[in-house]
Amino acid sequence: MVRYPLISVCLALLSLPAAAEVQPFPGSVRAEEVRAGDATLYVRVGGQGPAVLMLHGFGDTGDMWAPLAAALIRDHTVIIPDLRGMGLSGHPEADYDKKSQAAGIAAVLDKLNIRQVDLVTHDIGNMVGYALAAQFPERVTRWVVMDAPLPGLGHWDTIIQSPQLWHFNFRGPDEERLVKGRERIYLDRFWDELSANPKAIDEATRQHYAELYSRPGAIHSAFEQFAAFSQDAGDNKALVANGKLMMPVLAIGAEKSFGNAMADEMRFAAFDVTGEVIMNSGHWLMEEQPAATTAAIVDFLRRPLKTHEARQILSTDDVAKLAPQAAGPGTAGLDSIKTTVLAGDPNKQGVYAVSLYVPPHTVIMAHTHRDDRTATVVSGTWYFGYGSHHDATVLQTLKPGSFYTEPARQPHFAETRDDAATLYITGFGPTDTNYVEDVASSAKKQER
Repeated sequence: MVRYPLISVCLALLSLPAAAEVQPFPGSVRAEEVRAGDATLYVRVGGQGPAVLMLHGFGDTGDMWAPLAAALIRDHTVIIPDLRGMGLSGHPEADYDKKSQAAGIAAVLDKLNIRQVDLVTHDIGNMVGYALAAQFPERVTRWVVMDAPLPGLGHWDTIIQSPQLWHFNFRGPDEERLVKGRERIYLDRFWDELSANPKAIDEATRQHYAELYSRPGAIHSAFEQFAAFSQDAGDNKALVANGKLMMPVLAIGAEKSFGNAMADEMRFAAFDVTGEVIMNSGHWLMEEQPAATTAAIVDFLRRPLKTHEARQILSTDDVAKLAPQAAGPGTAGLDSIKTTVLAGDPNKQGVYAVSLYVPPHTVIMAHTHRDDRTATVVSGTWYFGYGSHHDATVLQTLKPGSFYTEPARQPHFAETRDDAATLYITGFGPTDTNYVEDVASSAKKQER
């Protein structure tokens, strides 16, 4: 790990005449070259207090976060890497998929002795950020995600049909020859077409990033980021199948870009999503509306965590000491089922977790819930199936440790037989239960 003052980097890059006009980082921020696997990442670090990790996207480098770093450094530690193959980081040949990059970012945090972070991301940084939060959820306290979708999730397959996104498939040796020496022209296309007001991205900023993307290997590495999207899509589908993210998420969309749709897209990946729109901005939020964007991020990061967002650890002994209740919201509503609230409140907005004790010979008819839920069988044997009526022939036998999902408004049914079962269920409230077949049939089945 090599450390040196940021000013020495500027002196070493005399080929960047406009760099001095791009907002500098506070003087207490230092630069380090941190080895992460086969790549060396250029990382800016400074401040003290809770850590905030900022990940940039294409057309920018970590330099885009200077205004946010200045706003946070008084009471936060800021960590701002240039992504693999971008900015002043190294240009390895492979592993531009976002899962691999996230593992590299986790390795950087390890070397900096940072266990947990608040996460702020934009554009391709969103994709690396999701892979980080999904693979290492215990390391991300909350997440601000800005103005770009996640490969493979939500409406990705529709979004990538947009003619504006032709560059997703623009890569290869000939394409690199076309761009070589014309990096500024290539980047101007993004800044002009994806902004609300191209003049908001000034000449100094354009020259600064054009010089960085003209460095040897930079455009090739940038194209490799896009080339990995197909693998990223498959990886993300596998990650979300393990459950949505539980940490609070602020999804910021630009008025002239994703807008409110940014929050809608993120709800495919996370339970607790709050949306915000930055007015009079296109995709380049930190360049077009730095004050409004910084204010939104800082407000989110500085607000105290709500009760349901706080970190919580319960041992089996702790759970046993909690007082069980009669069947509550989001349960089958049968008097014999006992509910123990582990976290949050199923009646209120926010993430909740409950433990359900279901006695032997209990039949639960087909019903739905308004929220997406995930469940784990803790003890006993649980018989579960999807469908609009209870059908014993399609029930799956789930032993302790088994996992399943209850998608919102998806009818499902279940039963126990000779053994009682205990389940842990997590969702995003408020929840409810709506039967789609006669509940009286449940009592009749149990009498047989």
